Amino acid sequence: MVEPLRAARLTDQMTAWRHAFHADPELGFNEHRTAARVADLLRDFGLEVHEGIGGTGVVGILQRGNGSGSIGLRADMDALPILETSGRTYASQNQGVMHACGHDGHMAMLLGAASLLAQEGRFNGRAVFIFQPNEENGKGAQAMLADGLFERFTVDQVYGLHNIPGLGLGEFATRSGPITASESLFSITIAARGGHAALPHMGVDAITVGAEMVGALQTIVSRKLDPSVNGVVSVTEFVTDGRRNVLPGAAVLSGDARALTPALTEMIANRMRQIAKGIAMAHDVDATVAFDTIFPPSINAPEAVAQACAAATMTVGAAQVDGGCAPKLFSEDFAHLAAARDGCFILMGNGTTGQNARALHASDYDFADAALPIGASYWVNLVERCLP
Repeated sequence: MVEPLRAARLTDQMTAWRHAFHADPELGFNEHRTAARVADLLRDFGLEVHEGIGGTGVVGILQRGNGSGSIGLRADMDALPILETSGRTYASQNQGVMHACGHDGHMAMLLGAASLLAQEGRFNGRAVFIFQPNEENGKGAQAMLADGLFERFTVDQVYGLHNIPGLGLGEFATRSGPITASESLFSITIAARGGHAALPHMGVDAITVGAEMVGALQTIVSRKLDPSVNGVVSVTEFVTDGRRNVLPGAAVLSGDARALTPALTEMIANRMRQIAKGIAMAHDVDATVAFDTIFPPSINAPEAVAQACAAATMTVGAAQVDGGCAPKLFSEDFAHLAAARDGCFILMGNGTTGQNARALHASDYDFADAALPIGASYWVNLVERCLP
């Protein structure tokens, strides 16, 4: 049976919080005003508050009864270096910085859940509210873990939620196993022999070598991966030292690779090195490859997925919950938390029309205020299910 949205009466308050966060966005590890605002609100709700975890992270503790179980709930706090063009009355007041991924909404929903649970939560145990810095660069979760997050604040399971444009408002989607992909940044540095544009035979043009590599790298996915396996290799930059009439002697290709398993990530890296080495040898030049995995894949634990789906079903009904969605090829810093404790990362619909359906990281994207009571109610239901 679907209950009325538990957090509906807090909609106006959560909307005000979100708009305040949206108007004052801060980049990763610089969320000082944001973290202070979060900490002050948690204290107002009566929670035990710890600040400065992993830099600017905030943790709130809410204990009910004598239960020994504990659950961790994570919201991300950082914004992006994007110039906002939404035209909203609460648009960013910080030039070139914007909440273009919905972290303002994520914080407001978790704060709403903390407030409601502190007032009337029907659970027995400990809820740990984790407000994480620097998700966008894949560094905040590791910083909090290195600062003893789960040693200082023990949790049995950890949960994360992210809005997703294009999914209907009030819909949820997740799955067991990989839910989001790893992200690896790569660069290939080519040392060729430049020269005069009219005398190409007297050197080795780095653009020609690099262009051959760009094409060959696409065969990693199209010809080296099992078609049933997801992966992405994208060359996003091609920089040379050439000029109008000067053939370049140096070039750097940079890009991004995604995969759903560590084994697939390693295979992509190895194929990339083989391709670069082979093409460089064919042209009698040197090429070096740097490959750095920033985000591992997020792996959902089946038991945690079952709890998350049950809580979502209580919130919006079974027809609105997809517990076996396709994995997503974007990456998420929650992966580090899920690697440290069993957990579940779930997606919540942000809507299918207007600015709420614009892509994440778009300059005119906006989080849907109508999603705030849905997400907060989901968090409340989840805590009460996991800590009966």
